[in-house]
Amino acid sequence: MANEVAKKPEGALNRRDVLRALTTVPAALVPIGPAVARVAKRQARPPVPQSGTGEYQRQTFDEHEWKTVRLLSDYIIPRDERSGSATEAAVPEFIDDWLALRGGEALAAVRGGLIWLDLESQRAYGRDFVDSPPDQQKQMLDRIAFPKTAAPEDAAGVTFFNHLRNLVVSGFFSSKMGVQDLPYLGNQMLSEWPGCPSEVMEKIRKNEAKRRTA
Repeated sequence: MANEVAKKPEGALNRRDVLRALTTVPAALVPIGPAVARVAKRQARPPVPQSGTGEYQRQTFDEHEWKTVRLLSDYIIPRDERSGSATEAAVPEFIDDWLALRGGEALAAVRGGLIWLDLESQRAYGRDFVDSPPDQQKQMLDRIAFPKTAAPEDAAGVTFFNHLRNLVVSGFFSSKMGVQDLPYLGNQMLSEWPGCPSEVMEKIRKNEAKRRTA
C-alpha cells in the first residue's frame, strides 16, 4: 500500500499477509479467531496519553487505519439538517478509546475488517478504500452494508461492517451531539413526580389484558 511507506516495527506483519491468513478460515470465525487475536497483540502499540494541548492522541490505529475509520464513520452517520457527522461528534475517538480498553480480539476484529476492505478495494479498483473515489467507495459498502443481499464470499466484510456500524451508532448517541439529536429527555431534575401518564398506563393495561387472554 502507498500508505505503508514508513518503516514498520520489527516483527510487524504485513497487512495483506494477515488478510490472506484470515481468508483461509470460515468467515464466522474472523472476528474472534484466536489467530487473529494473536496478530492484534503483536501489532498493538502501548496507549498514547493525551497531549498537553488537549488534542486527541490515537491509542490503537495507525494513520491509514485512522483515515479509514473516520471515512467509514461519516458514511454511517453523515452530517444532516439535524446534527453533525460522526467525526464531528468524536466517534472515531470513542472507537479508538474503546478498542484500547478492550484490546485483543476486539481490536483484531476491527483491524481484520479494515484489511479486508482494503484488499477487496484493491481487487476491484486497484486502490485502497480511502484512495478510491466516492462512487467506488459506495459500491464497496453496498456489498457489505445489507446482510440479506450480500454475497456469501463477502460474509467477513458484512460481519466487520455490522460491528463497526454498532460502534459508530453507540458512540454517536452517547455523545453530547447525539443526545441532543434524539432529543433525550432523561437525567433532568424534577420538583415532583407526577406519575406515569394516563395514556401510557392505559396502553400497559391493554397489553397486559391481551397477554392474559393469549
